[in-house]
Amino acid sequence: MKRVQTFVIIVALAALLVPQLAAATNGYFSHGIGIKSKGMGGAGLAFPQDALVGGTNPAGFAFIDDRFDIGVDYFRPDRSSEISGSGAPVNMVYDGNGETGFFMPDAGVRMGLNDQIAVGLTVFGNGGMNTSFDSPIGLFGSTDAGVNLMQLFIVPSVAVKVNENHAFGLGVNVAWQSFEATGLQNFDNGTYSTEPGSVTDNDASTSTGFGGRVGYLGRFGCAVSLAASYQTRTYMGEFDEYAGLFAESGGFDVPSSFSGGIAITPNDQLVAALDFSYIMYSEINSIANPLLPNLGEAPLGDENGAGFGWEDVTVVKVGLAYDVSQALTLRGGFNYGGQPIPASETLFNMLAPGVVETHVTFGGTWMLNEQMELSFAYMHAFESTVEGEDSIPMDFGGGEADLTMSQDSFGLGFGMLF
Repeated sequence: MKRVQTFVIIVALAALLVPQLAAATNGYFSHGIGIKSKGMGGAGLAFPQDALVGGTNPAGFAFIDDRFDIGVDYFRPDRSSEISGSGAPVNMVYDGNGETGFFMPDAGVRMGLNDQIAVGLTVFGNGGMNTSFDSPIGLFGSTDAGVNLMQLFIVPSVAVKVNENHAFGLGVNVAWQSFEATGLQNFDNGTYSTEPGSVTDNDASTSTGFGGRVGYLGRFGCAVSLAASYQTRTYMGEFDEYAGLFAESGGFDVPSSFSGGIAITPNDQLVAALDFSYIMYSEINSIANPLLPNLGEAPLGDENGAGFGWEDVTVVKVGLAYDVSQALTLRGGFNYGGQPIPASETLFNMLAPGVVETHVTFGGTWMLNEQMELSFAYMHAFESTVEGEDSIPMDFGGGEADLTMSQDSFGLGFGMLF
């Protein structure tokens, strides 16, 4: 009963931070789940360290002790766009930092039912996107433009050991998301949208949905672990207030992804982890459909309506964990994910400039005693720019739109063993 009460408290604390969710690192997904993983560049599929493992590989619950974890990451993106060469009076740099900082909460608990079966529950900010411009973008509308996308996942999981060294896990993604757009009046008409009045400035629209994930983790000898996981497409309800903006009358499902990882332990102090992930943004029409020529042939909101033109993303994560002493562990990592936005699709993506690619991380854990620990993680995503090529059609004045973003985040976490 005490464990159940503990998790209720954790979920309540995480829920208090939901209105601040926003992260755009690997596309619009977070670069890692949990403070420890974030300190290793997001790696750890084959190296479970805490109860946040349910957000990446539910099989990992089979190889950790009973515990609960809670953390929060402060995420600070720097995003801007520039229009140049346009025949319209819009050539300038647009600062998208009207809102400067966001909190990403996470929480989890693991409970072993017996020597073979463990259950877990994980709550985390899956990702998001925010731009808040301090002036109108003349090609879009007459008021300050911006978007705010937030996603929260609650994942109950079960892990089963088939023997001492191999386990499989199954989780259910229970998802909540929120979206708001402003300053898009020029698209809010019968020419560019199937549902005028449901394009912009309708406050926040929310939806819920479900998906699943499966995972495997195996240990081969004392030095090597291998892991794999697959997250299904998470089918979400429509954003009804923005049915005239997103394809399929407000559709915005969470794309599927699959991942693999290896962890090598050359000695008792060091662990090296390597993960890769492939995120299939292309299967979601509202994200993947190009703006042109769709805007004229299949307007916003149509079944195959115009979208953001995002492509699939491959992510590589490398991390190290080193036990300096029994009380102190230090971590470092590198994360590279090819950005999803083609040069021809930069105009609409002024609203969603998720173009960073290279991340470096650092972190650590201090054991307060045999049961309690404090962890931290820092991430920097180096500035990246995508220069537009034939990105603004002549109907909009021609010219090019360029996107620029960099990011920093700092997180703290607390863990307790039962």
